[in-house]
Amino acid sequence: MTDWQRLEQRISERVRLSRRPVAVAFLDSAPQGVVKFAGTEPSGCSFWRLASEGRTFYTVPSDHFNCAVGSYTHNIDLSPERAQETEQTLAMMFRVGYIRPEEVPEIPRLPVTPAAIVYSALADAPVSPSVVLFACRPSSAMLLQEAAIRVGKAAAMPTLGRPTCMALPAALAHGTVASLGCIGNRVYTGLGEDELYVTVPGADLLEIADALDVIASANAELTVYAQGRRAQLSTE
Repeated sequence: MTDWQRLEQRISERVRLSRRPVAVAFLDSAPQGVVKFAGTEPSGCSFWRLASEGRTFYTVPSDHFNCAVGSYTHNIDLSPERAQETEQTLAMMFRVGYIRPEEVPEIPRLPVTPAAIVYSALADAPVSPSVVLFACRPSSAMLLQEAAIRVGKAAAMPTLGRPTCMALPAALAHGTVASLGCIGNRVYTGLGEDELYVTVPGADLLEIADALDVIASANAELTVYAQGRRAQLSTE
């Protein structure tokens, strides 16, 4: 059984994180012993913020209805009385030039609608996570990405953009991905201007954590090497 607390500690020792990594688990039934979310949030990614702050809970599809785009990436159909909100949201995004209609079919989606989604900080994960979200600065994202590449778990796809939540199904389908985020996510989660996301499939996390030991050590040695060459060879 994986010690999630120790795993979060190990990764945090190697990678300077802006906030605690978030474990997200997509389930086909409600989990035992986990509190159901009570209240409302404007988006699915708002739950990331709550989890990073130390809350552990699960949501059901209706908790995601306030975000038509997030519901789309999570393969959640809005209720009949709210079904038009998806078209309205997309129409607004088309109108302001945020996204083009031909881009929508290319947005990754979960293959199956989850019956429940568990959110927690990684150390507090009550079930094995489907994906783990790291909010971090580019230098930390570099280390995570290099570790994923080292063990052959990095996605062969470019850095993702809007919508941020598509990084979850993309990671599940293709491997570790980086995302620059989107404006909605940055507002809802408080992600800093100097931060981005790395999303890792839960099944790959332990292997990537092991690779981080090598990558962090190698980068420390290469830092000294590069600093020496800069001092020796830079003329200005």
